[in-house]
This record gives sequence, C-alpha cells and structure tokens, in this order.
Amino acid sequence: MSLQPFSSTIDLGDGRNIMIETGRLARQADGSVTVRQGNCVLLATVCANREPKVGQSFFPLSVDYQEKFGSAGRIPGSFFKREGRLSDYEVLICRLVDRALRPLFPDDYLCDVQVLITLISSDPEVLPDSLACLAASAALTLSDIPIQEIISEVRVGRVDGKMVINPSRTQMADADMDFIVAGTGKNIMMVEGESKECREEDLVRAIQFAHEAVKDQVRAQEELRDQVGAKTKRDYEKPHVNEELNQKVISEARDQVYRIAKSALDKHSRSEGFDALLEELTATLGELPEEDQPLVGHYFHDLQKEVARQMMLEERVRLDGRALDVVRPLNMEVDLLPSPHGCALFTRGETQSLTTVTLGTPDDELLIENAATSTYSKIILHYNFPPFSTGEVKPMRGPGRREVGHGNLALRSLRQMMPGKDYAYTVRIVSDILESNGSSSMATVCAGSLALMDAGVPVRKHVSGVAMGLVSGKDGKYAILTDILGDEDHLGDMDFKVTGTRDGICGVQMDIKVDGLSMEIMMEALEQARKGRLHILDAMYQCLPQARPEPKPHAPRMEKLIIDKEFIGAVIGPGGKVIQEIQRITGTTINVEEVGKTGEVSIFCVNKEGMEKAVAWIKGITAVPEVGDVYEATVKSIMPYGAFVEFLPGKQGLIHISEVSWKRLENLDGVLAEGDKVKVKLTGTDPRTGKFKLSRKALMPRPEGHTNAAPHADTPESHRDR
Repeated sequence: MSLQPFSSTIDLGDGRNIMIETGRLARQADGSVTVRQGNCVLLATVCANREPKVGQSFFPLSVDYQEKFGSAGRIPGSFFKREGRLSDYEVLICRLVDRALRPLFPDDYLCDVQVLITLISSDPEVLPDSLACLAASAALTLSDIPIQEIISEVRVGRVDGKMVINPSRTQMADADMDFIVAGTGKNIMMVEGESKECREEDLVRAIQFAHEAVKDQVRAQEELRDQVGAKTKRDYEKPHVNEELNQKVISEARDQVYRIAKSALDKHSRSEGFDALLEELTATLGELPEEDQPLVGHYFHDLQKEVARQMMLEERVRLDGRALDVVRPLNMEVDLLPSPHGCALFTRGETQSLTTVTLGTPDDELLIENAATSTYSKIILHYNFPPFSTGEVKPMRGPGRREVGHGNLALRSLRQMMPGKDYAYTVRIVSDILESNGSSSMATVCAGSLALMDAGVPVRKHVSGVAMGLVSGKDGKYAILTDILGDEDHLGDMDFKVTGTRDGICGVQMDIKVDGLSMEIMMEALEQARKGRLHILDAMYQCLPQARPEPKPHAPRMEKLIIDKEFIGAVIGPGGKVIQEIQRITGTTINVEEVGKTGEVSIFCVNKEGMEKAVAWIKGITAVPEVGDVYEATVKSIMPYGAFVEFLPGKQGLIHISEVSWKRLENLDGVLAEGDKVKVKLTGTDPRTGKFKLSRKALMPRPEGHTNAAPHADTPESHRDR
C-alpha cells in the first residue's frame, strides 16, 4: 500500500522553514500531521467521540504533550527506563496548547476530544513548544471535528534588540524578551512569557510582530487542507434547550440577581445569596420535565453573568463595590514564622499567600530533564492550592496542571530579579494559598518577592503582579478591570496577568475569550495594569524596602573562595578523602567547581566557628608558602636531629634541633612532643630537595651576649635537609 503524503511549507527567514505533512503517519486518527523544523519533528493526532456522555455539561478537551527520549538518542534515567508521568515542562506545553484551542470549539459541543502531541525527533537548537500548537491545529483542521477557526502559536524573542520568530536555543540564551503568542488569522488568543523589565509598548510590538507570523502559519494550514480536500465538519448532538424556560428564569429572577450583585457582598455571602435565590426560583417554577430540570441552574448562571457584565458596562461598578481601576485592600507581613529562612504573608482582599524561602546548597539544585537537555536550576518555586482556600472539601492529590502553570508564571517573574551565577545558594520558594478569590498567582509573586528579601537574598527590586479583566458589549462599550475577583474571571472576556518592577514588565499570561480585541484596548489595559502594579509595589516597599543585608542566624552561611585550578585536586583529595574530612570535622557542606582557569569553592555552614575552620583549612591547602611568613604548626614527629611539623594542611617541614631554641639542646625531651602547637617561621627551602626549613627560635628574643653556636657535633649537617 503506497503512502501519499501532502505537505505545506512555512518560511521563517534566515534559511529556516517549517514543514507540515499529513498522510504518512497515524492515519486512523480523526486527524494527524507531522510538523518539522530542522531535525525537530512533532506528531500530532486528534480524536473525538461521536456522542457526548450522558449528562455531560462541560466540554471535555484533553491535551497531552510528551517527549520521547529516543527522539534525542537517549534512554530515560528512571528505574523502569521508560517515559513516565508528564514532567512539569511537558505539562506547561500542554497548557499552552489547551488554552489556545479551547475557546475555538462551539459552546454547545460536549463530546470528548483528545489531542496528543509527541516529540519523535529532537533538534538541540529547536524549541518544540513553539511548534506544538501549530501541529495540534493542523491536525484539527484536516479532521471533521467541528473546530471553528484555524490557529497557531509562535515564539517571539528579542535578541540584540531585534525581534526573531522561533529563535534557536542558543539565541534565546541572549534574549531579553521571550513570549509565546497564539492567535487566529484575525485575532490574538493567548500570550505567555517573560522579559527583563520591558516596556508596555515593547510588549505590544512583540505581539503584533508575532501575529504576522501566526497569519503565515494559518495560511499554510489552509493550503494543506485544500491539497488534501476539506472535510465537512461532523454533525453532533446539541444539548437540550428550552427558550421559554429561559425567559421565565429571566423574568422571575433578574431583579433579585441585580440586587445581590449590587450589594457589594463578600464572596461567600454573595454565593450564599445566589444559592438561596436559585432554590427559591426552582420552587417557584414548580415541577418540570426531567430534561428541563438541569436547565434552571444553567440559565440562572447565564443570567448572573449577564447582569454583572451589564452593571460593569453601564454603571462602572463591580461585584464588591469597587471602581474599575481600584486594587483591593492590601496587608503584608514578613518574618512572621521563626524557623523558615524567609517568610511573607501577603493578603489582597480575599486572596492570601503564605510564602516561605529556604536557602540550600548546590547539592539541592533541581534537575530539569527533557529529551534535548538536562540542566540544573538554582531557583525552585512550588505553588500549592489546598481546597480550604476556597472553603471546599476535596481529596488532596499531587499538584495539578493549574498549580504547575501558576507556579511557573510566578517563577518566571521572580527570577528576573535574582542574583547572577555567582550566588551560590539554591533557593526554594513555596507559596501556600490560604485564601483564594482571584489571582492567587499574582499574590504568590508579591509574597515571593517579600520572602526573598526577608531571607537576605540580594534581589535588586521588588516584583509585584496584578490580574486584569475585560468586559465588552456588542455596542462597543468595554470595561477594563484591575485586580479581578474569581467571579469576574469567569464572567469576563479576558484574563490578563502582568508582573513587573517599577521599571518594566517581567511576566505576562493572557487569555482572551472574545474576538477582535484591538491593540488600543490592550495598551489601555497594560497602562491600567502598570498603575495597579505600582500601587502594590509602593505598599511592598513600605513593608520591606530592601533585602536584608545577610541571611538570618539559623540560615546556612556561605563563603566562596577562588583558588588556582591546580589546587582543586588537593582540596578534593584522592577519592574525595580530603573534602569529606573537612566536611565531617567542621560540619560544613562544600562544593568545588572548575570555572575557566580557576576553581570556585563554595562553603555552607550554619555554625560560624565551623565556617571559619573550614575556610582556614582550605586556605591552608591552597596557600603557597613564602619565606619569612609565620605559621602555627603541629608537631607530627620527633627525631634526634629535630621535629617535623605540619605548618599548612598537607605541608610539612623540619625544625632542626638548632632552630628550636637559642639554648644548645642535646635532644627535644621535655621541649617538644607530638601534637604540640608551635609557632614557626619559614626560613627557606632546601635547593636540592625543595623541602621546607622552619625555625622556632627566630621568633624568640635573642638572649643578651648570645653568639651563634656551632652545629651539634653529633648531628650531620645533612640532617638539616631531612
């Protein structure tokens, strides 16, 4: 059987291109394509059930991205030597694709849809996350699954001041902007990324630049669809509707819904009010046919959404009574827990994050492994969202995709202000959300920044974040909301999180649910976000204006020594014997790295005495003895002709019996013994053997009238060189 593949090519410039191909692999899926850039190849497949599950009330879309280690000629390092659960890196790519695709399905389409994207060939210079959504969209475009529009995603980086689409891994190392932008041929759908304090207008230019590339990729998918032959999108079972019942719900409940929405209640009081009203409404409507019973709640929630949106558009008032651009009341504390190395409690309205910082050694670095690379990260951020934060009872599982995504946004934002590679500590930030009503990820950023400064991490500036919303009407009216509530997130047309310092943007995550968002509205939202961000930053600087000058007393202390490269082996010792002995005796943790022509020795210890002892020990090993210097030595052995002493770690020399005292000594009995501490002066080295000559008497005052005595008759002159 012959395979007849069809393909379409996208020109990225600079001799780079992307090829989309179908008809060769996975032909039993509803849609399948491969996307290739360089040696990077992704296989994307899509399948959908023909009928929704009985009683299904939401759209069950699942997106999974996985990297096969064989794609890079590697074997997984796990015990089973096979790919396991998705890594955080893979989960983040799943989220990038899911958030862009989900709004494009019809609101009444409730069949299970599964999108699987697999890296089957890896290129060390090609970042596959920028190709994943293109592959998924192309597979859906060629299928009969009823997606409404064609989309794509691209990465835009700014390298040396120039915008680049899908830059290489090497280029990204020097980029000061890194954004993934998704969109259709007409509209932007999603933006996520980070930057080194870019300006708002720079972000808008990057989005516009990326959108032009997205349009090219949409056209390429259309060309491929036309080559293959466009499939008619399948019919599907629509959910049951009853417009007469909908009008009854509106007429019976609109005024009461408006009254509750306008009452500026707290989250739980408002929720209880709506629940009581729904119960009253259900009783008023009386006995309904079985198929109509679930519709009452559905229509009631639609009414809530409509009333709240109209209130914001017409009256410019929000559910909690705030004006559109007002941030909820702020409260923040630092150093409220005795044992963590750094701690902050950040409360904004009904959202609260308790964040701790722990300082660790290089041994605590996080291994981040994917098919193409294995790297270590010295900054770790974990975000936890327990059910009590929303007053709910749920089983406690491992972190879900939402937790991974929110933690990643906070991490990307805070690491822009972290000290450079010279900072030897590994830093772990843990945000525990204690209350949640809107943008706990932004609370994590603010609490994380405060906790880092509380821990004495030398971050340059505070980073804060604010979540923005948008409500738009058909008549062109719109309302931009600062610091959105959870309910405003659900009923709005945009969820736009912006983090940054007083000088620029550090992180962005934007999901747009409405067509035709203009760049003018986006710029207005960014400016309103900047003002909200600055308001929060002012409060953060009042709480803690700068990083503490040093870590807390119970945190590990760190000192770094720069040594000659030739001494690295001496510090480590054969089989690690020396460094292990130092760590055992001093209670320190020591890390040695070769950096260029030098060695870096990082010493960690919670005990000042142990730190000083380890530093002195290593300095002794790496010191170059100089004639005339004075040392404190330890007597190692006694000979008839003198004493051998260790004056630096691993370095011994002879104090000849004639150099022990100004008095003539026949032997050293009663003068020196093994283990004695004695100060000595380095007087020279033997020109033939290079052995060190030491003197004790050179540090003693010469007795009056004393003349140098001849060498001991019974001691050969050669003994001086032993």
